[in-house]
Amino acid sequence: MNLHKTPLLASFYLLSLCFLLLFGLITTSIGGEANKRLDVYWVDVEGGGATLMVTPSGESLLFDSGNPGARDAGRIHRMATEVAGLKQIDYLLTSHFHIDHYGGAAELAQMMPIMHIADKGLPEKLDEDRTFHLKIKGYKAIKSKRITIKTGDELDLEQVPGASRLTIRCIAADQIVDRKPISPVVLNGPSAPDFIPQKNDPTDNANSINWIVRLGDFAFYHGGDTSWNVEAQIVSPINPHGQMDVYQVNHHGLDSSNNPILLQLLSPTISVMNNGHRKGCGPKTFHTLKNTKSIQAMYQVRKNLRKDIENNTADEYIANLKRISDENVMQLSVAPDGNTYSMSIPARNHYKTYATKKKGF
Repeated sequence: MNLHKTPLLASFYLLSLCFLLLFGLITTSIGGEANKRLDVYWVDVEGGGATLMVTPSGESLLFDSGNPGARDAGRIHRMATEVAGLKQIDYLLTSHFHIDHYGGAAELAQMMPIMHIADKGLPEKLDEDRTFHLKIKGYKAIKSKRITIKTGDELDLEQVPGASRLTIRCIAADQIVDRKPISPVVLNGPSAPDFIPQKNDPTDNANSINWIVRLGDFAFYHGGDTSWNVEAQIVSPINPHGQMDVYQVNHHGLDSSNNPILLQLLSPTISVMNNGHRKGCGPKTFHTLKNTKSIQAMYQVRKNLRKDIENNTADEYIANLKRISDENVMQLSVAPDGNTYSMSIPARNHYKTYATKKKGF
């Protein structure tokens, strides 16, 4: 067919080709050594925690495993195998021992191999959960190599020629915070202003592991369900960690977390909330996110469908809008050099690229 003789048809074919190429860029999800990207996927575990990361070498990190039962484990498995192209989970990183963060691990281990489990060490009991010793049995029985994480630890991840250096460091665990600066300039950074502390949190939320993942200058923060007072300690009186590009909203967006001081001093460019349709999106947290000047976009896994529906970001930035989950993909892809990163939600036709902050202040 001679497209030069049919300009309207030629235009249609060219437009279609451009669309397919763009859509391919947006939905090409399998990361790893083939493209040397760092890819992150948020699994809709409906108010639990499950964030999947694929490194430039193809290693996989799963931050928390959602609730027990087939639903959450099945969703993690589908995201891992069908979207991310994985055959195993190399590291399961459990932030703390509330069942919406470790509960899906036993079922997931029956669906695909989990090579390592990294946590802060199993407690004998939890005062807030009298049946903990029963609930934890499946997690304890998983046949994986165990790693006990303490503040300051780094995982030994494989590096890839042609990509920036990748690190993942524990900056807080069991309320012990890391004071090691990422560079000398941080020592001259701003001190945190005075803040009003909340009542101390006696639950395991306060003991959550906090991770910072870096690829070159790119920085991603994941703090589990860390609570208000511990968040302040992480960055006060001096923030040794520099500014973040991506802030995974603590504790599903509940108001007992997400201290404004943490947001102010980490100064993220985007936030991502793994919430449920009736859990998270707390009004104080939403106020803090909207008033953090550095934040350019606020993303959510689920739309808040409570009466306070005003506590939502724009639909364009929400993966799942309905009460029943569509399991829509929300993916972050970081360029191999760490200088740019893109967020995509194909179901919303959303694709946006951001420039990485430089290290330090």
